[in-house]
Amino acid sequence: MPSSRASDQQQTDQQPEQQGQQPGAGAPGDGAPDTAAAQAEIARLEDRLKRALADLDNFRKRTGRELDRRTAEATDAVVRDWLEVADSIDRAQAARPEGAPDEDLRAVAEQIAATLAREGVTRSGERGEAFDPQRHDAVDVRSSPDVEDRTILDVARAGYERDGRVLRPAQVVVARRAPPPPADGAQPAGPGPG
Repeated sequence: MPSSRASDQQQTDQQPEQQGQQPGAGAPGDGAPDTAAAQAEIARLEDRLKRALADLDNFRKRTGRELDRRTAEATDAVVRDWLEVADSIDRAQAARPEGAPDEDLRAVAEQIAATLAREGVTRSGERGEAFDPQRHDAVDVRSSPDVEDRTILDVARAGYERDGRVLRPAQVVVARRAPPPPADGAQPAGPGPG
């Protein structure tokens, strides 16, 4: 009986070819999918696939940026703790009496500076720099005719930056040029008696 089944199947496969139709493309209305509808469904599925791949790519990029941001924040927090140690060393060096050996503190300070440098941390707020409110906190303003206006005269506490971001602004004393005296020699007008 298996041979009769095979011959029946062969006759069924040959019938569309004998009628001038392609196999798999049934006559209209006999339940076989229409070619145009199938192509439209394929196009729709391809569009969904492209959108899903684009969404996946965007998700990967967004996740990578978020991971980088969180890693940088965690590193910055650890570095800020080390900045306090660096400040303590600086204060200890400044408090030593003149002529006292400070080789031990200098060695520790250099080691801390090297560690911070490996993490991309740079010191900011040096004497003679121009005052930048994005990077410096002015803790005092002094009149100084010898230097340009808004120049850093002294550094109360060093600032630090990492990868272009301010970890801690420098606390600085800023020069302010005194206003010139009035040309007629009179006292500048100020608030009158109340």
